Amino acid sequence: MTDAPGLQSYEALSFDCYGTLIDWETGLIEALEPLLARVSQRPSDQAALEAYAQAEGDAEAEHPADPYPEILSRAWLHLAKLWGVDDDAIARDHFARSVGNWPAFPDSSEALTRLKARYKLIILSNVDRASFALTNRRLGVAFDKVITAQDLGSYKPDPRNFEALVGAAEAMGVPQERLLHVAQSLYHDHLPAQAIGLRTAWIDRREGMTGGGATLPPQAPVRPDFTFPSLSALVDAVDCDS
Repeated sequence: MTDAPGLQSYEALSFDCYGTLIDWETGLIEALEPLLARVSQRPSDQAALEAYAQAEGDAEAEHPADPYPEILSRAWLHLAKLWGVDDDAIARDHFARSVGNWPAFPDSSEALTRLKARYKLIILSNVDRASFALTNRRLGVAFDKVITAQDLGSYKPDPRNFEALVGAAEAMGVPQERLLHVAQSLYHDHLPAQAIGLRTAWIDRREGMTGGGATLPPQAPVRPDFTFPSLSALVDAVDCDS
């Protein structure tokens, strides 16, 4: 932890969604099952997630204007080729539209409701508007602002996404120093957020797990200002900071 001001000093929290609020690794493995079931030597879930992380990262970097379902479709095609499996267009389409089925972490809805009583809440997500709308039904919270990759034409960790976040917060009357970005991914969120001067809180959903899962490793060292094993732990820390 750095010398960041206490949690009560912030006026708004911005969130990554998938990996932080939504258990996207469980959702991804379930949605990839029709493909994984046809691999002659089925990879472990961990290996499958790491392969997905690279496929998704490449697709987002090469096609930043594509909406997220198209990114998922491209990732599926890459994995099918990698694993020596013929494409199934119907199964691929189901995978591309699976985001709304990915489960929320058990603590997300209640924690967000508690945080809503204290802060403005903002989403900064790498998905499209339609996919997030389905997800939001699971979270059950009205966010004050939702910013998606579809809105911006770029995917995190592109710095433009975080510049847009700061601009949106300032338009809501929240200066950058009163905004705390809350996320799981060091690669997608913490490194680029801190590069423009944002404070960050790491929700380490993979605490104690091996490998990187569905998230690429950060390209440089990064030290979040706060670290919590869950969103509920962040809420408890807010209450203690009162």
